[in-house]
Amino acid sequence: MRLDKIIPTLLVTLLPITGLVAQQPTQDPATEARIDALLSKMTVEEKVGQMAQYTLDVFGKGNDVYTSTEPFELDPVMLEKGFKKYRIGSVLNTANNRARTPEVWQQVISEIQAYALKYTGIPVLYGIDSNKGTTYTDGGTFFPAEIGMGATFNAPLVEQGAAVSAYETRASNIPWSFCPTMDLGRDPRWSRLWESFGEDTYLNAVLGLATVRGFQGQDPAHIGPEHIAACVKHYLGYGVPHGGKDRTPAYIPESDLREKFFEPFRVAIKGGALSVMVNSGIINGVSSHADHRLITEWVKEDLDFDGVVVTDWADIRNLQTRDRLAEDYRSVIRMSINAGIDMVMEPYGFDFCDELVALVRDGEVSMDRIDDAVRRILRMKFRLGLFDQPSWDYASYTDFNSPRHEACAKQAADESITLLKNAEQILPLRKGVKILVTGPNANSMRPLNGGWAYSWQGEKVDEFAGKYDTFYEAIAKEFGSDNVTLAHGVEYKMDGQYYEELTPDFDAAVRAAKDVDVIIACLGENSYCETPGNLNELRLSDNQLELVKRLSQVGKPIILVLNEGRPRLIREIEPMVSAVLQTYLPGNYGGVSLADILSGDVNPSGRLPYTYPKYEQSLTTYDHKPAENIEGEMEGAYNYGATASVQYDFGFGLSYTTFSYSNLRVDKESFRSGDLIRVSVDVTNTGTVRGKESVLLFTSDLYASLTPDARRLRAFDKVDLKPGETKTVTMEVPADRLAYVDNHGKWILEEGRFKVQVGSEVGYITCAETRRWDTPNR
Repeated sequence: MRLDKIIPTLLVTLLPITGLVAQQPTQDPATEARIDALLSKMTVEEKVGQMAQYTLDVFGKGNDVYTSTEPFELDPVMLEKGFKKYRIGSVLNTANNRARTPEVWQQVISEIQAYALKYTGIPVLYGIDSNKGTTYTDGGTFFPAEIGMGATFNAPLVEQGAAVSAYETRASNIPWSFCPTMDLGRDPRWSRLWESFGEDTYLNAVLGLATVRGFQGQDPAHIGPEHIAACVKHYLGYGVPHGGKDRTPAYIPESDLREKFFEPFRVAIKGGALSVMVNSGIINGVSSHADHRLITEWVKEDLDFDGVVVTDWADIRNLQTRDRLAEDYRSVIRMSINAGIDMVMEPYGFDFCDELVALVRDGEVSMDRIDDAVRRILRMKFRLGLFDQPSWDYASYTDFNSPRHEACAKQAADESITLLKNAEQILPLRKGVKILVTGPNANSMRPLNGGWAYSWQGEKVDEFAGKYDTFYEAIAKEFGSDNVTLAHGVEYKMDGQYYEELTPDFDAAVRAAKDVDVIIACLGENSYCETPGNLNELRLSDNQLELVKRLSQVGKPIILVLNEGRPRLIREIEPMVSAVLQTYLPGNYGGVSLADILSGDVNPSGRLPYTYPKYEQSLTTYDHKPAENIEGEMEGAYNYGATASVQYDFGFGLSYTTFSYSNLRVDKESFRSGDLIRVSVDVTNTGTVRGKESVLLFTSDLYASLTPDARRLRAFDKVDLKPGETKTVTMEVPADRLAYVDNHGKWILEEGRFKVQVGSEVGYITCAETRRWDTPNR
């Protein structure tokens, strides 16, 4: 097949990223009047019930509240308890950690809504983790994980993918998703890095906002029947735990907290996100769920946020049992509600309701605080249209897992996969080549999807995703089954921990390698999620490294295919391989996308959304301080040797064609706060095949009162170019985007020179005068 055959055809128009436009919803007076009327009639118990959220297993038939019998059935006794006695307002999750069909979701949630309406007159707000497609719906469309979507650098495609996920989640009778994840993935040790869009604050802000728009549609005050409410999480600073382990403390300078970690949340909230989920951890010694400053002051007051702030799983109890803020559950409930929490993901014990009612009656939590929380919850239910239609018919959603949706997910996988090495242009492979596919990620759908796929840890993927092609299956179809051999060499222990492997059979892989022309080694990680995905060693497993070392002795070229949620160290084997492809967690269409890239049917266009480390003791990010990357040596007796060595840089990615940049133009040499800076550059496809190029605009503040970052991403776009074609790409950068936060937590744009770089092109602009902000945000 030809290299210039790029499939599928673009489903979206690639629009330039011109800014982060606020679309915060306005309040409808009629709706507010209806909320007033409801509140005036509700008892304390009814109001507190609206603030309580419980997991579905609590209401299923079974021996306890933690598991249910199969096939799943609702328990009328528990439903009566939950809705007649406690008047609860929200349910989440699936039962028995298992995906359900749309038919089952409709039946279950419709019955829950019937109980809620019978006893409270208020519909339930049902939530789920639809964080890369319809996570918990059997038969739904799965997209790459957020880290792969970040690698596309394609905001319109991300928005369209979110719209598909919203449509299919709503088809499942679920109107609320705990997504997008807005945590910056700046520590490769963190087990949830793959749930982020990468390490950069601007990339996260743009793609997070695109996700919010895709989920919620154009009017967040009136969410239509094909959209759902977004929940931006995990507020704030969750992705940089000091020790690298999930849900452990973070220590973040005040300047970084405001400038880098808060910014994506600010953009998403001002862009209309209807809810916010709080970080499970601790920042600078303060437990996030008890942090009045970050929840109430930064979000509700400074941003005029009128949506819902929800806890993460069992995190109020964690304030007592883990963080030890108080001896009793009642005290931590008081702390968190007074800090600004509106809805508590309990998720099992009804004693939360009893304790909060007692706190209100004793005056430790004011009725004003309760009314504010319930008003926000009711407002969100009205905005979702649940009072008018609490449930709906899945059969009317005829585009569920349609070819159009599949094509969107396939395109996302195509554009996410990142070519990191291609020595002597070994890729694409010629037809008729004899191939060995090896490694633990070669022939299972589980690692392609990762966690949050049909189940929390993704261990059930192979049961549900059998109709899709693994890497091996897709390669065999693309190159001919007679030409493709499978010999794992290393396999995962599928019933063990994600990192456990069976006794390797290196010899079988080496024997098979002698009869082929090229080896495709599929390495990486098995599926995991959250704390069970913690690690103690960032390098790939000993068995996987040894497999490549043994195969390299055969003398056949090796193509390394990485399938991993975070960048595992490969420096020991990278010199032994001819090509490296990073697939991240590409989803159900990842196998076909990889095969299309290997054959040249698709030209890779992904870019790394994080810095790929080379050494575990040299972890860094692209926006490091200049002192982290000293060029040359210090004069005299001291040579600190601080040069950081990385495997691959943020934004790096190769193509089967080549691109050149020329004629950089900036519309003004001097600027002030409030100006809009327009940067144009000509991009030419200088190769022989069609390709897509992510055009990244970086700036560097040459001198500042606080040591500036080495460089910062300020804008990006993606263009599709035919061989020989040139397009002018124009990107707009508000001058205030070049401001930074000082060590007092205040924004400042300082006079002086800035370097602007797009590709190989460099220019300089000057800020004519300094501006300091007295407001918390620009």
